[in-house]
Amino acid sequence: MIKAVVFDFDGTILDTEACEYEGLQTVYKEYGAELPIEVWGECIGTHANFFDAHEYLEKQIGQQLDREMIKQKRKDLFAERIENETTLPGVIEYLEAAKRLGLKIGLASSSKYEWVSSHLQNLGIRDYFECIKTSDDVEVVKPDPTLYLEAVKCLGIEPEEAIAFEDSSNGAKAAKKAGLYCVVIPNLVTRHLTFEDLDLKLESLAELKLEDMINRFSTR
Repeated sequence: MIKAVVFDFDGTILDTEACEYEGLQTVYKEYGAELPIEVWGECIGTHANFFDAHEYLEKQIGQQLDREMIKQKRKDLFAERIENETTLPGVIEYLEAAKRLGLKIGLASSSKYEWVSSHLQNLGIRDYFECIKTSDDVEVVKPDPTLYLEAVKCLGIEPEEAIAFEDSSNGAKAAKKAGLYCVVIPNLVTRHLTFEDLDLKLESLAELKLEDMINRFSTR
């Protein structure tokens, strides 16, 4: 019996990943370089320091750069792009449906709590979440399952009683290792990735009602 839903944040609730990638590409192009989406996509859903975009750029052009200047430029470009972004299709409907159905709602993110919480507040959806687990709560982030295990523990349920919503292969691996059902909704940045273990793949959450999804899993 499904008793809870647990959302990833970046790329699942808000498309921060596309905004970040587009900003990086803008910086790279200024130096006549390119960041392949296949390279960037491998670090999605895990620690940001898994891949050093500055070092990768320096290796491509064969010279050292002012990293603080580039960091600020990336920050400014991201801010410009994220300003007009809102929740991805179907997210609000799923939050409302989960609330209506009496399901517990959690969040498990490899990002920092301050990052996640501030965006949730700006989107006006912070109060939907009964439990939020981030990189501040664990020693190892996704694809390690600990974040999801901590989230379901916080919600007071068993892993098999929850559905995880993810956009990345690292996130999907974490959810399945933890024992949750996993629904993958790839975005423009993660669409090319190989998803080894999942229960369902959708173009967006707007494609299927939460009630129908729960019924589908309940019949297994």
